[in-house]
Amino acid sequence: MPIKLPSFRPRRDAYPPDLWTKCPSCGEMLFNKQLDKVLRVCPSCGHHFRLSADARIGLLLDHGSFVERDSGLESEDPLGFVDQKSYPDRVAAAQLATGMRDAAVWGTGSMDGRPVAVCVMDFGFMGGSMGAVVGEKVTRSAEHALDARIPLVVVSASGGARMQEGTLSLMQLAKTVAALERLRAAGVPFVSILTDPTTGGVFASFSVLGDVNLAEPNALIGFAGARVTAGTIAQELPPGFQRSEFLFQHGFIDRVVHRSELRAEVVGLLAFLVARPAAGVAIEEAEVIGLPNFRPFSFLSNLAERVLPGEPEPPPAAPTNGNGTGPPLEEPASDHAPAAEAEEVEAGRG
Repeated sequence: MPIKLPSFRPRRDAYPPDLWTKCPSCGEMLFNKQLDKVLRVCPSCGHHFRLSADARIGLLLDHGSFVERDSGLESEDPLGFVDQKSYPDRVAAAQLATGMRDAAVWGTGSMDGRPVAVCVMDFGFMGGSMGAVVGEKVTRSAEHALDARIPLVVVSASGGARMQEGTLSLMQLAKTVAALERLRAAGVPFVSILTDPTTGGVFASFSVLGDVNLAEPNALIGFAGARVTAGTIAQELPPGFQRSEFLFQHGFIDRVVHRSELRAEVVGLLAFLVARPAAGVAIEEAEVIGLPNFRPFSFLSNLAERVLPGEPEPPPAAPTNGNGTGPPLEEPASDHAPAAEAEEVEAGRG
């Protein structure tokens, strides 16, 4: 009687996408639930995976403090743009996949109890491309921050302007920059957070205009792609070109911050970046502290007298006989002394 051996299923090379994620940097398979617990940062190599807008808001803001504004804004199709599929079909597919109306969300919330206006972009919605809706939300967030005089925090994750809207998308560059310029002139803080990727028209407009520009590690940041740049200048690009660490070394980024430290970093910045009082608003005087007034010129003069050798002081004058203790005063020489001496000489001759 033949022996029937048990059959073994071949090992699968593919894993369910909802259970495991392969790290693009080190190739390790990561369990999604464990990956979410570490803020979607690879524990082996430190690769920062992209976050959705909801996850980014939950990471930065106080729990339950976010209130979305203008959630009903949707993109239109003024150009009737069609490539492999129509533009409205692409928008509908992105809405179904992400649950968002467009590639940006803005609203108000708090960070460590401080009120802020925040605008967050989601790369999962058509590559985070900036159309009329995204530009309008960034502009409205800046205008609300100006009216309420609260800090503005913008998180960028975009491939650039949305080509399906043509010139209308390029107009958003000027509109967003104008709103941020009014914010800067009024002295209201603006913190920009650049994540992977921040390129194209978003990089060329509002994302790099922050009072402080922060970036996540190894984020792709730049205007044109590396291949286009290398072909334009006909030179080989340096290692790490257009990565956040490269830009930090060359002074374009103020700091590269790990995702786990990002909220604490922004909270610390907001403690120093305080909106300038509006014109016509009286500034409350601080409580007077009973300390002596500090006079820099007098302080430096006294310090110089103690450190630098000075000229010796003249000895004090001897006391006169007016008090009965000093030697008698000498009679002042008379102008007639030579004449008296001449008379004495003549008398001796006679």
